[in-house]
Amino acid sequence: MSKRLFKQNTNITQTHNMNLSAIDWAIVLVLLAMMVGMVLFSKKLVRSVSDFLATGRTGGRYIISMFHGTAALGAITVVGALEQNYNAGFNSRWWEMPTAVILVGISVTGWVVYRFRQTKALTMAQFFEIRYSRAFRIFSGFLAFFSGVFNMVIFPSVSARFFIYFCGIGEIGMVGSYSGTFILVTAVMVLIPLYFIFTGGHIAVMFTDFIQGVFVNIVFVVIVILLLLKIDWAHITTAITTVETGKSLINPFDADKVQDFNPWYFFIGMFGLIYTKLSWQGNSSFNIAAKSAHEARMADVLTNWRLVPQWGLFLVFVPIVAYTFYHHIDFKTVADSINGTLATAGSAAQQSQLRVPMALNYLLPVGIKGAFVAIMLAAAITCHNTYMHSWGSIFIQDCIMPLRKKAFEPKQHLKYLKLSILGVGITIFVLSILFQPKDLVFLFLNISGAIFVGGSGAVIIGGLYWKRGTTPAAWAAMITGALTASLNILLSKMIDNFPINGQWGWFMAMIAATLVYIIVSLLTKKPTVNLDELMHRGKYAEKVEVQPTDGQPLKGWKVLGTTKEFTRGDKIIYIVTMGWTAMWVLVFFIGTFYNFFVEKITDSAWMKFWMIYTYIFLAASIIVTIWFTIGGFKNLKEMISALRHNIRDHSDDGFVNKPKEK
Repeated sequence: MSKRLFKQNTNITQTHNMNLSAIDWAIVLVLLAMMVGMVLFSKKLVRSVSDFLATGRTGGRYIISMFHGTAALGAITVVGALEQNYNAGFNSRWWEMPTAVILVGISVTGWVVYRFRQTKALTMAQFFEIRYSRAFRIFSGFLAFFSGVFNMVIFPSVSARFFIYFCGIGEIGMVGSYSGTFILVTAVMVLIPLYFIFTGGHIAVMFTDFIQGVFVNIVFVVIVILLLLKIDWAHITTAITTVETGKSLINPFDADKVQDFNPWYFFIGMFGLIYTKLSWQGNSSFNIAAKSAHEARMADVLTNWRLVPQWGLFLVFVPIVAYTFYHHIDFKTVADSINGTLATAGSAAQQSQLRVPMALNYLLPVGIKGAFVAIMLAAAITCHNTYMHSWGSIFIQDCIMPLRKKAFEPKQHLKYLKLSILGVGITIFVLSILFQPKDLVFLFLNISGAIFVGGSGAVIIGGLYWKRGTTPAAWAAMITGALTASLNILLSKMIDNFPINGQWGWFMAMIAATLVYIIVSLLTKKPTVNLDELMHRGKYAEKVEVQPTDGQPLKGWKVLGTTKEFTRGDKIIYIVTMGWTAMWVLVFFIGTFYNFFVEKITDSAWMKFWMIYTYIFLAASIIVTIWFTIGGFKNLKEMISALRHNIRDHSDDGFVNKPKEK
């Protein structure tokens, strides 16, 4: 594994020998060719602004669920999750178990998703205009755009660094003080997604995300099986049980000294799941792509299963294997060689991003290594095209269009959308080369995203669920959230070892914005908003979509039940989902109670538990992979048919003719 290395001024180190075989590269090219083919096919299906922005609202539950997952599972997300769980270990899954209650509760009640889909808004900021004011729409649109682009500046560089090191791509020369290879690979991370978007708009985004969604689960399951065969539980146990007290990777009650990714990190994340539902606009187009509000809710229910192969298995187990690889005596020689490579990879944060991928580079056999690179390339492309599409669309839809007195002509509208997306691509390419944050990936993403989502959660929830929420309150909450997050970013750069990390900064922004929204709403009483009219229900309902019960909103415990929209199959999915969730929540509470009130659970008992957990999730992952692949292809066929035959409404472009100032 020793390689001839050299270091560039940009802290990017390459090897002269490529790490992938011809078979590996062939696999990468085949998957890329499939994605290009789907993109070219999607081109003839784009016939309106709604098609370009939201796939003509034709998405079914499985395909929407898979798209949500693959859009969020970019190469940077994989790198960030592997980094997080290398430090937190299995404990991350323990503290996330009660999160399942929140996820299922959000899903089955249709929290935010259902009501937002009922408004028929094309973007969240369009909803802000309808609910609050046009001026607030423009302000929030600019804020979402700025926060999103700033959040995305590390996407191409983190992805590029992964491919350079994992594939062993050699240096091609220098551009001033910058590595030519780094610049070239970073450019590829931007150019391919741009081509996909320009060719087929959001339809191309959904098609490519679907391909990634199918293959990523298959490859993840195969890799876990291979790693289980290559590094047994005896190796894992030996390596993990040598961790110092307070930093355990298997005992969640002995992890209080784990830096950044301790229990508080996950508790804040639980609160954030409720508060920020639909707040993050990076996948805003998926939020309105479902063919009905019920399909959007069912997609959310299915998300609980879609997470199993990715977040429940691969992204937890692989870091544990990598930790074993670096800390077990049997792998010391190779681990030392890789550590030597990592030492030349730049800052501590950049080395941390590469640690787990470089272990996989050694552990995976020919063919599987290529498959992993292929899905990581697909992940980078699908994540980047989703986010560039979102930020570029938001700039036109929510920053520029509300300033106009009339809507764009369809061709003109599409032209400006593409130019805006191109501008986003150029911006993130340049900034990705110049800007290299020192924070861990997830901490940077959380605090940079909080510039918008810190305040938007209060504004969205208040706007959809509280008829007394006012426009001044929306302004105050959004500004409070943005200032709180921005201040945290500024102080962390000015003060060494600043005690408030990105996760706590995000939490402070959410709490401050919520309190401000409630207080200002109560102080600025206005005539109450007609929520039935806002969401086209009751006497304002359109006959096109099925209304739950009598068209009135469900209240109390009834929100946890099923409605007339649920088919027999929907009810089965609902019951099984609730049962699966209840099982793991019960495990969490029994384990917590036993540890605190009966006796401390030993490390050997924890190891046995996590071994059983891994095999259960492996079996569930195989079932989910088959299930979602079949359901996804069925939805894809239905979506293509709808796009071919549906009559387009060219007025469905996000323009609000008569905004109501409140």
